[in-house]
Order: sequence, then structure tokens, then C-alpha cells
Amino acid sequence: FFRVDPYGFERPEDFDYASYEAFFSRYLVVLTRRAIKWSKLLKGKNSIQKSLKVKRYIRKGIPNEHRALVWMIVSGAQTNMEQNPGYYHRLLEGEKNAKLLEAIKTDINRTFPDNVKFRKTADPCLQHTLYNVLVAYGHHNKAVGYCQGMNFIAGYLILITKNEEESFWLLDALIGRILPDYYSPAMLGLKTDQEVLGELVKMKVPAVAELMERHGVMWTLVVSRWFICLFIDILPVETVLRIWDCLFYEGSKIIFRVALTLIKQNQAFILEATNFPDICEKFKQITKGTFVTECHSFMQKIFTDPGSLSMATINKLRETCREKLLSQG
Repeated sequence: FFRVDPYGFERPEDFDYASYEAFFSRYLVVLTRRAIKWSKLLKGKNSIQKSLKVKRYIRKGIPNEHRALVWMIVSGAQTNMEQNPGYYHRLLEGEKNAKLLEAIKTDINRTFPDNVKFRKTADPCLQHTLYNVLVAYGHHNKAVGYCQGMNFIAGYLILITKNEEESFWLLDALIGRILPDYYSPAMLGLKTDQEVLGELVKMKVPAVAELMERHGVMWTLVVSRWFICLFIDILPVETVLRIWDCLFYEGSKIIFRVALTLIKQNQAFILEATNFPDICEKFKQITKGTFVTECHSFMQKIFTDPGSLSMATINKLRETCREKLLSQG
């Protein structure tokens, strides 16, 4: 058996090979079928128009060989890259902010210690690529600079695109457009969205909301990493990539769909908790096991389980939650 997965991550000691094999042999059939459909859709072109068909295809998963291209197109990163030729390299050649470089250097060694491609001994060593992407981004978006969490996201982008400049533009799409204000110094968007999730849980899984309130567990304690790392190191790689497929096309509401599905599916399990540490432990547990490993059925669930979830609803909740946070200031 392979100790290392196709993305370079070492499998943990307690990895359940038997159930993974069983899942993957079924999933391979799906992947093969999807790959044929995608090849027909793309017909060797480098463009796709947004449509209901494309949305449906994306929800069913983008084959790995087309993933980088499709992410680039649907996120708008491709257009931005084409309209700004040479911009990325100019950022790397320009004046540098020493404090920013220091912060990035510190975090580079802590990024994916369990991934063989990010080891100093690897050739090519992706630490250099990651450093460049983060340095360029910090100088491109000075309001954000560099925040912890961005290293993991950029690292994943590099693993998928295998391209420095594309990773930079995808990072820009995520931080600049798709995720509202998660990584600014005040992280207001992140705090807001955690509160929004709390409100959605009140509406859709009231018993869990009530449990959290009764034990005084703030949402930020159990879900902040879900939002900051976009489920990296929380859910299995293959599942994270399927979530990102939809995130690049449909935007940030996908994060709420995933979070609500995890909570709703495990409602009975979470409600067994009788105290504060117990609740926190349950939230760690619900991101493991076959339910999240079987990414294909998991993705079907996120579009049915939480019920309807419109962008209008989320924006309304964001407004009220942001007001509340600002007034607590």
C-alpha cells in the first residue's frame, strides 16, 4: 500500500486502507465516466461558458487533468492573468517589505510537514514556489499582506496547478472576490461568516444551536479553521478538492453548505455531548470517517441536506451579523 497519496501527503498511522480501497474502486468508475464527459465538453478548447450544464458538471467533480484549467476559467483568474501579462513577475522583482518576508518565511516551514513535496529535500521543493506566491500576493494586496492560513491555501493551489503564476491568480480570486474579507487584519468577514453559520444552524438544526448556547460554546471555537483553511487538513484531500470545484464556480455559500451538512448529518452524535470540551471533541470527530471520505456521495448531500440556501439569505444574515459585531466593537 502507498504510504503517500497522489498529492504527496503521507497517510496517518491509523489510515483505514480497507474502506478507502472499497470507496476508491467505486469512485474510479465515476471518475472515468466524468473524464469522458469533460473531454467532450472542453473539446480541447481553453474556454467554457457558465451554464446550468457546466454547473451540474462541476458539482459532480472536475477530473484532475482539467481541474486547474476549469478553476482558472470559472473563477475569473484566467481573464485577470491574460489582462495583466508580466504583472506577477514584476511583483517578485519589485521593492519588498521586510516584515512581510519575515512572517512568510516563518510559516513556510510549518506548511504541510506531512507532504513530501514540501520537504526541503524534495526536488523541486515546493517551499520556494509557495514563498514566491505568498510574497507576490502580499505586495499585490497590501491591505491583506500575509495572514496565517493563506500558506495552506496557496500550497493546495500549487499542488493542483503545478504553476506558480496560476496559483497566484487563483489565490487572488479567492481572497479578493470569493471570500469576503477573511484574511484582512481584523478578519471581519471571517467573524461575520461564523456568526452567519450560527444563525443558519438555528434555522436548520435548532437542537445543536441550543446545545452550543447552553454550554456557552462560541462557533469560532469549533469552525474557524473550516473557514480559514477552506477545509484543508480537516477533510480528506479528494473531498476538499471537490468542495473547491464548487467554491470557484458558486462562491462562498458552498462553505455554509458543507458546514451545515456536517452538523446536520451528525446531529444525534453532537447532541450526546454533555459539556464544553465534549462538544469541541465531537466537532473534531465529525470531520473524519467514511461519510466525508466518500466524496461523491458527500457532495450530493451538501446540495440536498441543508435545503434551500440562497445568496440573498446569506447576504441578509451577513448584514445583520456584521452590524452586531461592529456594535460590540
